[in-house]
Formats: sequence, C-alpha cells, structure tokens
Amino acid sequence: MTNQELTQQAAVVAHAPLIAVIPAFNEDRFIASVVIKARRHVDQVLVVDDGSQDETAWLAECAGAEVIRQANGGKAAALNTGLAAAQRRGAAAVVLLDGDGQHNPNDIPRLLAPIQAGAADLVVGSRFMGLPSNTPRWRIVGQHALTAITNAASGVPLSDSQSGFRALSQRALNLMNFTSLGFSVESEMQFLLRKHSLQALEVPISVNYDEKPKRNPFAHGLQVLTGVLRLVGQHRPLFFFGVAGALSILIGLVLGANVVATYNTYSSLALGTALIAITFCLIGVFAIFTGVILHTIRAYMTER
Repeated sequence: MTNQELTQQAAVVAHAPLIAVIPAFNEDRFIASVVIKARRHVDQVLVVDDGSQDETAWLAECAGAEVIRQANGGKAAALNTGLAAAQRRGAAAVVLLDGDGQHNPNDIPRLLAPIQAGAADLVVGSRFMGLPSNTPRWRIVGQHALTAITNAASGVPLSDSQSGFRALSQRALNLMNFTSLGFSVESEMQFLLRKHSLQALEVPISVNYDEKPKRNPFAHGLQVLTGVLRLVGQHRPLFFFGVAGALSILIGLVLGANVVATYNTYSSLALGTALIAITFCLIGVFAIFTGVILHTIRAYMTER
C-alpha cells in the first residue's frame, strides 16, 4: 500500500464514528443513565433491545440512543445485531458494555486508547487488574475458574475472560461473528482472536455489584462452561478429543496396572476390571483418532 493510500485510509478512519453497542433485556432501571454517560465518550450509542418487556427501549431512546428492537434471542444474538449495525455505519471502533449499570461508561476512553493507537484489535476491561471493586468473593472464585478453563481451551490468556466491557477495532469488527448461544460469547471471542491472529490487550476497569444478580450464578456458570466445551470441539477438535482421549487411556492403564498387580498377588484375574480398562483404552484411542480426523478436515476447509 502506497503512502497516499495509507493517508487516505487514515483520513477515512479519523472521520469514522466511535460507537457503543449495549445489549439490553429488561434494564429500564439503569439503561438511561448508562446511555447518557456513554454518549460523552462516543459518537453514537446503539441499544439492542432483546425482546424487553419493560420500558428499556423507550428510556434508551429518550436518553439519546438509537434502539434496534428484536425478539429475545440471547446476548450473542443481540451482539451480532449491534455489531452488524455498527459495521454498516463504518465504525472506527466499537465499545461493548452492559446495560445493567455494572460497568462505568467513564472507563470507555481507557478501553479505546489502545485501539486508537493501533496497539490492539480487542481491548478487554479486566476486573482483576488492581482497581478496587465490591465484587462478591463467590463471584471472584467463579470468574477465575471460568477464565482458567477458557484460557486453556482457547490458547489465548486473559485475566478476565468473562468481562463484557470491551472495545473492538475496525478489523476485529469485520471478523467477529458469534455462533454461541447465551453468555459464552465472551469466551468465543478468545477463540476468534486465535483463529484470526488478532492482538488483545487488557486494561483495568471498575465495576459495581450493588444489585443482586438477575440470573442464577450457578446456572450461568454451567451455561458458559457448556459453551466453552462446544467451542473447543468446533475450533480445536484435536485438543478437545486429544485431551479426553489421553485421559481415557490413562485411566485404562491405571486400571490395567491394578489388574496385573492383583493377578501377581493372588493369581486371580479381575475380569470385570480388565474389561473396563480395555474399554477405557479403546475409547481413548478412538477419541484421539477422531480428533486427528476432525482437525485435518477443519484445516482443509479453512485453507479453501
């Protein structure tokens, strides 16, 4: 690309809007204040009303947001709608934040700074980088557990994989399309980062947990975990089936060693345990071969 083309591209990006996308479902208590505060830092606020049954959409419009209404489809569907709308408007960068007042819109410039400097494609607002918060201890434990699982599964390390406060560059905006259902969409971003070789950074954010959670935290965690397992099978089949297969073979070998030890001691074959050991080993071998085959197919389809 020539210097003139680079200059023209920079000029286009400079005049492109900064857009905040807020997925919302029954958030009429907080949505207006979130929109008003966000408008101080971006050019446009898009609220995706995901089938709310209260005054969320009306209050968001009164506060100055453009509201996109859709039937309830979950957070991933709402984000897909919002990001597609931002893409059509030629956004230079997009900020994602929740509409429940948990995130502080005054942190938006901190998230946008690395994007505007060209240092990152995705900036994640981390709740665990030193800023004080009133996050309940049980939430911290659960979030760290989900983060550890997501990091290991995706191969992309973050300190807060479940944070919904994020900023995307124009490049990331054009590449992000979520297939997840519900609240595993943040985890899917890490898989997409790895797939498209995008650069991620984290910045500290403050959060507010004065309100009680609207959803059962245990059920929410299980939903995220199920989504992560599905994403591993979809994006990293060799890892998914390989690890499961190796564990199965290991269990089979341990049981087999116990069978041998029993026979050497008592001259008696533990037939039931032996059959279980063989079964575990066979399952492990089949799982590993399945992972290799699916990995090869995925690599072939990606190259095409």
